[in-house]
Amino acid sequence: MRKVSWRTTSDRLKGKIALVTGGSSGLGKATAERIHREGGAVIISDIDAHRGEEVAQAIGAAFLVHDVADEGAWTRVLSEIQQSHGGLHILVNNAGVIGPTREAALDEATLESWRRVFEVNVHGVFLGCRAAVPIMCTAGGGCIVNVASIAGLLPSAHAVAYGASKAAVTQFTKSVAQHCIQRGWPIRCNSVHPGDAITPLWEKHARGAAAKRGVSIELIYEEARALMPFRRFIGVEDVAAAIAYLASDDAVMVTGTELVVDGGFMGYGRRASSSTVCE
Repeated sequence: MRKVSWRTTSDRLKGKIALVTGGSSGLGKATAERIHREGGAVIISDIDAHRGEEVAQAIGAAFLVHDVADEGAWTRVLSEIQQSHGGLHILVNNAGVIGPTREAALDEATLESWRRVFEVNVHGVFLGCRAAVPIMCTAGGGCIVNVASIAGLLPSAHAVAYGASKAAVTQFTKSVAQHCIQRGWPIRCNSVHPGDAITPLWEKHARGAAAKRGVSIELIYEEARALMPFRRFIGVEDVAAAIAYLASDDAVMVTGTELVVDGGFMGYGRRASSSTVCE
């Protein structure tokens, strides 16, 4: 019998149209690539037009400039997708920020920074779900995957706004799932909770932590790795694979669920506070 690798991809998303927000780098880019490899038609959206266009061209996707915190931008983006692709089956709400400049503890956080984190991480997810549901209904059904974090499941004293925003996404996801069930709409909604993965957002966290403590960035990486059960960071491809699963018909009975992809960190019990940032 032929041995099949768990990383083997298929065409299980063939015929599906997917929008991945924040798709120009990190987890968003990996997710767009994974969905494309599994046969889906992918639209990447991002505020970074230059990088977004490059990534889209490289993987054979479309690109749209998109500020997820802008209500009007959601109307425009989904209207363009309807016109160009005829509908939408998959929405991955991945775009997110840790703060306007850096993460902040309670005594360092400002109301302005708190608001900005929630505008992108929470309001952006709300606007995306609200705008996508009617289009998915017209298309015959669909799946929404909201990228949260284990920072929303554990205390995040070093980044109070980020952790609180991801906790809000977790609860909101369940409400959207139940809303669709109660109305008989064939739309599933789940959240994914990555552990520490090397993304632009995590690198930003590491630089900020190093500068704040006056240590090398290499030390920040070493300390984080020492707290991981497998002594290595989560790969963005690992998280992308989980998102592709949730977006596929393999997960047809999975909705309102928190899927944790952290290499066992949550059960490892090495600390109560998470440094996790992803996107």
